[in-house]
Amino acid sequence: MRIGIVSDIHCNHEALRIALDRMGAVDELLCAGDAVYQFRFSNEVMALLRERGARYILGNHEDTLLGKWGEHARSTEWVRRDELDYMAGHDDRIETTLPNGKTLVMVHGSPWEPHNEYIYPNSPAISRLGEIGADYVVLGHTHYQMAERVGRSLIINPGSAGEPRDPRNHFQLSYAILDTDTDEVVFDDFPDPTRAAVDPSIIPGGASGRGRGRNESTPRNSNFWTPG
Repeated sequence: MRIGIVSDIHCNHEALRIALDRMGAVDELLCAGDAVYQFRFSNEVMALLRERGARYILGNHEDTLLGKWGEHARSTEWVRRDELDYMAGHDDRIETTLPNGKTLVMVHGSPWEPHNEYIYPNSPAISRLGEIGADYVVLGHTHYQMAERVGRSLIINPGSAGEPRDPRNHFQLSYAILDTDTDEVVFDDFPDPTRAAVDPSIIPGGASGRGRGRNESTPRNSNFWTPG
């Protein structure tokens, strides 16, 4: 089974369309939250996810838009009610069994309180994700690519398909493809069509992403990951 995974689109429908075109035909499409941007809605993003039959969960930005402080933004006349209802009809967590019997859990940030915790490959909290007991745990929120084995669980973050924040891939957008037969994860990086290209010379540490004066280790950048 070939699963396409996107996250953190943040209303960038042009980038989402590119990601979907580049990934081609997939058996399942997952979206790990933050398809919108706090007080900004996107009819186009919701239409694309709905057309593709995506399994979609809500992130912290959807929570804001659907909450008290997002009332004005979601009531704007150009917001399509059907697309807003589509977004509001989703939950913040998916637990499912795939056709091959493997299990998958998807949340945006963390499965435990605080749910908005940022979990990177070098975060201490990553060791707890194996306690879930799923074959695959899909996350978003950090905008950082990740494919890490924790016990029996493969932890996957596709990076961001809307707002690049990861210096390891030169601040490009990305998505992931999971092959559930082999457990291989492939990341595909592409430039943001809505922004000027980032000059690698301004990235701390240069194009290698190895910055000086950092107190934490930089997670490794793997454009192709296969289980060891």
